[in-house]
Amino acid sequence: MQGVPLLSILIFLPLVGALLAMAIPRENERLLRGWAMVISLLVFIVSIPLWFAFDPGNADFQFVERVPWVTSLGIAYQVGVDGISLLLVLLTTFLMPIIFLSATTSIQRRVKEFVVLLLVLETAMLGTFLALDLFLFYVFWELMLVPMYFLIGIWGGPRRIYAAVKFFLYTMAGSVLMLLAIIGLYFLSDTSASGSGRTFDFLTILRTPVPSVWQPWLFAAFALAFAIKVPMFPFHTWLPDAHVEAPTAGSVVLAAVLLKMGTYGFLRYCLPLFPEAVVAAVPLIALLSVIGIIYGALVATMQRDMKKLVAYSSVSHLGFVMLGLFALTPESMQGSLLQMVNHGFSTGALFLLVGMLYERAHTRMISDFGGVARLMPVFAGFFLLVMFSSAGLPGTNGFVGEFLIMVGTFQAPTLGLQPHAIIAGLGVILSAVYLLWMYQRVMQGPVKGPGGVAPGAGNHGGSPGEADHPVHLQDINPREVMILVPLAIMILWIGLYPKPFLDRTAASVTRSGERVAAITGGTLVAGAR
Repeated sequence: MQGVPLLSILIFLPLVGALLAMAIPRENERLLRGWAMVISLLVFIVSIPLWFAFDPGNADFQFVERVPWVTSLGIAYQVGVDGISLLLVLLTTFLMPIIFLSATTSIQRRVKEFVVLLLVLETAMLGTFLALDLFLFYVFWELMLVPMYFLIGIWGGPRRIYAAVKFFLYTMAGSVLMLLAIIGLYFLSDTSASGSGRTFDFLTILRTPVPSVWQPWLFAAFALAFAIKVPMFPFHTWLPDAHVEAPTAGSVVLAAVLLKMGTYGFLRYCLPLFPEAVVAAVPLIALLSVIGIIYGALVATMQRDMKKLVAYSSVSHLGFVMLGLFALTPESMQGSLLQMVNHGFSTGALFLLVGMLYERAHTRMISDFGGVARLMPVFAGFFLLVMFSSAGLPGTNGFVGEFLIMVGTFQAPTLGLQPHAIIAGLGVILSAVYLLWMYQRVMQGPVKGPGGVAPGAGNHGGSPGEADHPVHLQDINPREVMILVPLAIMILWIGLYPKPFLDRTAASVTRSGERVAAITGGTLVAGAR
């Protein structure tokens, strides 16, 4: 692999694919879909060597590439991968072909624009995970907003404009503060007497501890941007609207990848750069995380729309991730990182399953369904597995992540988070409540109507009214099986044998928390195995 700019190929191959897709006539939708699949599969194939060539015992960044960009300002194109970003990069490249395949029937208009925007979004997401220059990170971070805004605003539901604008404004508000904090780090990075040593290089800034007086302010700016993206309670209000109005492909990429940008930012930047501020913020973050876990689960239990139920479940599940990150133990932090990946598989699969049902019945209302398992047994089997994964059943990926988070949080010796761990455990119980309730109502019971759907079910996001299309609840076809089988394999693989994933994250997670460990009495000493 030496001498091959693997990461740059990985980042910019989707962008090149998007530019070439612009030359394809918009009338040739079949070619556009095929081209998008080919490019996304190539990106996934290019990413596979990262898994095998990555050295798990090396906590440093690997495959580093650096090219001077704006030398007068200390800006460089610098990318690299470690155990923290490795799993998230592979999650992104793994899911993109599945997302394109799922959009074959759900996206029927402006296919060319859809393909181009989704490929550009893939470049932005990969660049965000791999950037090692703060200015470059911010460029990719902001680039993500544009395609996602249009994906919601063009292909979304009846309130798509409201949801897209709300998503954009919330994220931009946090991003502006983060930009100011990045500029602050740029000026603080200079330790030379001549004032010529300023840089945006993340690795260089790491070697220069941020003064204690600045840490609370800079941490607050970064934390707000990341908390909105997660989203943490009470910054979560944009998420249900975005999820409900977005097309299925948009909901999957939003839940599976974009939300992880916030939790990734806390782990990558906040913990190593502002250790004193992090320790001081633990009580607040832990409290908000627990509130988010219980609040998201309770509100999900009250939902009548399946898509909105899954959206609020994300608020609850990502509260576990935040609690684990700020418990500052090796088990909890590795559990949080693994749970980011688990959430991508399980919640992404739930959105895909709800989308498949909506394409057939033109409604997402739970009360409109009944006895679907009798009409769609294969679909019901996949739904059951994914539901158990989301609820954290032993043997699935969700159990491994939540177990490590709960154990690590309860064992945090200097932070007193045992009550938080106990209360968070109620969130696991509540997740089983709303997921089993949904499954029972939709899949079990008497079949409603000739097609398994209540007469009069609407065609507009589950609103009641005259059905616009006849309902035919046929079981999933081979294309949909191809979508769900890879996700089911990953759910079971991580659930039954998580060691390869934990081994690749241990050293990097430990390195990221070294400065925090010095403040908390050396708690963070080794990774979970």
